[in-house]
Amino acid sequence: MKHTAGITLLLLLLALNTGILFPQKLVESVAGIVGNEVIFLSEIENAVAQQLWSGDRTPIEQLRCNLFEEQLVAKLFIDQARIDSIEVSNSEVEGYLNERLNKFIARAGSEKALEEVFKKSITEIKADLRKSLKEQEIVNRVQGKIAENITVTPAEVKKFYSKIPADSLPTIPAKVEISIIQLDPPDNELNKAEARQKLLDIRSEILAGKSFSTMAILYSEDKESAKRGGEIGYLSRAELEKPYADVAFSLAKNTVSKIVETRYGFHIIQLIDRMGDLVNTRHILIRPKIKPDQEEKAISKLDSIARLIRADSLSFERAAYLFSTHKDSRINGGKLVKNDPSARTNLFTLEELDRNTYLVVRELKPGEISKPFKTEDENGNTVFRIVRLDNQIPAHVANLKEDYQALYNAALLEKRQKKFMEWIDKKIEVTYIKISEEFKSCPFSNPLWLK
Repeated sequence: MKHTAGITLLLLLLALNTGILFPQKLVESVAGIVGNEVIFLSEIENAVAQQLWSGDRTPIEQLRCNLFEEQLVAKLFIDQARIDSIEVSNSEVEGYLNERLNKFIARAGSEKALEEVFKKSITEIKADLRKSLKEQEIVNRVQGKIAENITVTPAEVKKFYSKIPADSLPTIPAKVEISIIQLDPPDNELNKAEARQKLLDIRSEILAGKSFSTMAILYSEDKESAKRGGEIGYLSRAELEKPYADVAFSLAKNTVSKIVETRYGFHIIQLIDRMGDLVNTRHILIRPKIKPDQEEKAISKLDSIARLIRADSLSFERAAYLFSTHKDSRINGGKLVKNDPSARTNLFTLEELDRNTYLVVRELKPGEISKPFKTEDENGNTVFRIVRLDNQIPAHVANLKEDYQALYNAALLEKRQKKFMEWIDKKIEVTYIKISEEFKSCPFSNPLWLK
């Protein structure tokens, strides 16, 4: 085993030092070696192509050097992961992989267009993305281990804040805390029945020979996927609504489903392709339509609730619990919290609110309750609300009193970055590093690479 590994390393070194050309299918061009990790030239060129496609305007030679140095740093952490037996499985990055791939497909316009951009099949693009995401997760885990005991004290936060020049302190945007009472449209079953019937009519036309893609462009109320003929890209079962996934994974290729109901409305689905645990589907979404008399009924009920609260006959919190159909907020007395597991906070910038709620909240004073209004919930369905402005923090220059947590996070990040840089310098000193001639002229930010 050692003899074989030695021969492999010798071949790589010959490729670097002498420029010997090997057949493309046998040995790739090597850009660098870090410990036991190899950086292939194709990895750098792929990264350059991706950055240029994403709109990066950095001059191409500078971009190649920057991305190569990023790879050198990443390979240091990956080499350490091998030493520490830190591993990441394919399944651990599959969700992120599908999300990233779908964003690429959406940006390109179609899978075929994406393949043309990168001159690779969708399978090859996915393999490249999987490798990149796995390596990034490995780097994150090694960094987490290096920085696991790093903390900052209040004194360190204060020192970090004092070092920031006054004219460089960021402006923190205005934020609000709000509570809501939400009502779904009354008598919505009739609206649902009408939506189902419209979708049945569309389905009948497709079964009679009309193009699913064309009908999606004409009628689907999922506007983003409608632009692509209803196509939503490769997704796993976990990434789809359960009723949608159950049907999508049971379909034969190119067949059209019966009507499926999810929290977004009603769908018909066509299976485009299945690849392992992923399906690529088209769908047409129709949502129930609210009638004027239903809107009037909901507004009237909310108006009555608001008058009771203003008259102190009923607390906002009790009213939210009794009447609100917004499940996440009603158990908190109507307090609206961000629907983001990584940032469960009740502070919102106005821009983070939906447009109709934004227009109402910006006119309120703290403690004031709005008039009833119509808007859309996080699923895009029509709902009716009253809002109370609980607290308002004006836009201001960052300061220790109001923005301690944000400054704490920034100080902690700076301390972690300093630790990583120290670790990188020490790791370079004890790691075998070889850089090909074409990258030796790069203006590396860390001169130790060319030790």
